[in-house]
Amino acid sequence: MNAKEGLKDYTADSIQVLEGLEAVRKRPGMYIGDTMNKGYHHLVWEIVDNAVDESLAGFCNHIKITVHADESVTVEDNGRGIPVDLHSSGKTALEVVLTVLHAGGKFDGGSYKVSGGLHGVGSSVVNALSSRLRVEVKRAGKVYTQTYTRGVPQGPVEEIGATDKTGTKVTFKPDTSIFQEPGQTYSYDILSKRIREMAFLNKGLRITLTDDRTGKKDDFQFSDGIAEFVVYLNSARKTLNNVIAFSGARDNVEVDIAMQWNDSYSESIHTYCNNINTIEGGTHLVGFRAALTRTANSYAAQKNLLKDLKESLDGDDIREGLAAVISVKVREPQFEGQTKTKLGNNEVKGIVESLVNEKLADFFDRNPSVAKSIIGKCIDAARARLAARKARELTRRKSALDSGGLPGKMADCQEKDPTKCEIYLVEGDSAGGSAKQARDRRTQAVLPLKGKILNVEKARFDKILSNDEIKMMVAALGTGIGKDSVNPEKVRYHKIVIMTDADVDGSHIRTLLLTFFYRQLPSVIEKGYVYIAQPPLYRVKKGKEETYIKDEKSLTEYLLKNSAVGIKIKNLDEEQVKSLVLSIERFKKYLTSMSTKFDETILKTVLANNLDLTTAIKDKTKLEAAFTTLTQKINSDTTDG
Repeated sequence: MNAKEGLKDYTADSIQVLEGLEAVRKRPGMYIGDTMNKGYHHLVWEIVDNAVDESLAGFCNHIKITVHADESVTVEDNGRGIPVDLHSSGKTALEVVLTVLHAGGKFDGGSYKVSGGLHGVGSSVVNALSSRLRVEVKRAGKVYTQTYTRGVPQGPVEEIGATDKTGTKVTFKPDTSIFQEPGQTYSYDILSKRIREMAFLNKGLRITLTDDRTGKKDDFQFSDGIAEFVVYLNSARKTLNNVIAFSGARDNVEVDIAMQWNDSYSESIHTYCNNINTIEGGTHLVGFRAALTRTANSYAAQKNLLKDLKESLDGDDIREGLAAVISVKVREPQFEGQTKTKLGNNEVKGIVESLVNEKLADFFDRNPSVAKSIIGKCIDAARARLAARKARELTRRKSALDSGGLPGKMADCQEKDPTKCEIYLVEGDSAGGSAKQARDRRTQAVLPLKGKILNVEKARFDKILSNDEIKMMVAALGTGIGKDSVNPEKVRYHKIVIMTDADVDGSHIRTLLLTFFYRQLPSVIEKGYVYIAQPPLYRVKKGKEETYIKDEKSLTEYLLKNSAVGIKIKNLDEEQVKSLVLSIERFKKYLTSMSTKFDETILKTVLANNLDLTTAIKDKTKLEAAFTTLTQKINSDTTDG
């Protein structure tokens, strides 16, 4: 296409104006990150964040979160309740909050001093991306409700009763036309992890998580807040000191910090702003690290503890084995990106830095024996770092890789383009032999590893560098190792496949390899280069033909495919038979999961007779009719039996 044709096609008619929540449904990734698992769970966090904001404002002390059997979610709080009076736009305030982007009570500076939901898109975005949403508000002695379908109100706000309580209850079901990933479901582990964090970050706030699908239930409430969070982080470690916890406030910024050193060799620092997990850090983390390094070096120099080291402590030396939680409350937070993963307020850095300098120096002065043991660990880390530097320099000079060499037991591939190359890390020489025979030598390389590699979680860097199996992997991958040496652009394979045996030892080796990549080569994981080979669960033999099958679902499909060959039932063809049987299989599994919570006879009767209790429950007459039918059918089936 030439320039003139391009101008002809690009006119005023090409400019689209997306009204209301249409933009959210058109480009959901702009608002929740993606429509995969992360975005699916992000819907819950948007509503929960609003409830927690009520707690921050001092009006809520209990939040209930329930995952229902149909993957819908209810979030209920006992806060003030979303206002339902008429807004200047002509709609109720409740409808404005749920249908207008950047609308909410977080902007006037009076309703909320601090808030995580500052962008004002949370509730409306969840509404837009839900096939249905129902909100119930308890406020001013009355109960109000309104329902939506894909962001469109199905009627006005209705008053449905009286109450002496206050709060908001939102029930939503993610729209499967937006969230299309197969098998998408809410993970109890993901939900409970984040909800536990919320409870740690808000002293005394009670959060109840219930899963109707499995019957699981947890209550989270912590009176000591983030100090208990650090204890939780170090629960599997031997610690050097009691938790150091302090807080302070300046220029409308509140800071809470808790920290404790343990005997591990890696840091675990969690940062939050207004209860939002800033996983990419930001200015609060920068200020904390700078103050920590300065204070530790200042104390060590003052007490003449660095006399044998010949240089200052590095930030990594001081943070080795440190578990810490940094929580700041900022009136006007500046996040980088809609999903709020990095804090950008420059003033926060100086406030955090000043507080840590003051409080940590005071702690060291008041607790000299604890301070000495902490500095001693830092000095040990520095010595290991210096030894590792020497070892790395020696390795660079002697490395066979520099002259193009590769580990002796490795079978490399012929292709040189990393995007087309795969390497299989296999368990032992015998597996290596089989893998070498089965591989496609054009694009697939095989590296046999001898036994279990070093657990890098429990080893310092100098010991890691001296491990033969790790040296082989680093040489094969070509990335280098160490903070100053890793170059992910030099990786020789864009598929690194961990292929271990399907037993306990294999699982352990796989975990050790993943730990190595996570701690020493995280950029390789971030780029999506690391894979795990999944061993098949079944081997099916039909005549002389053998087929390996991944899981039970695939086995059902395989058996169905082979048993349905040539079958004709009236007007049903092979594909229709397969579809029918798969539907029956799904029905059986759903029935099994539901029968743990409901009587199986009632369930079967409801499903077999297509009784719509969901619609009936809203209408007393329909509900009575449905129960009459249900009773008659059960009695009839019992008599027939």
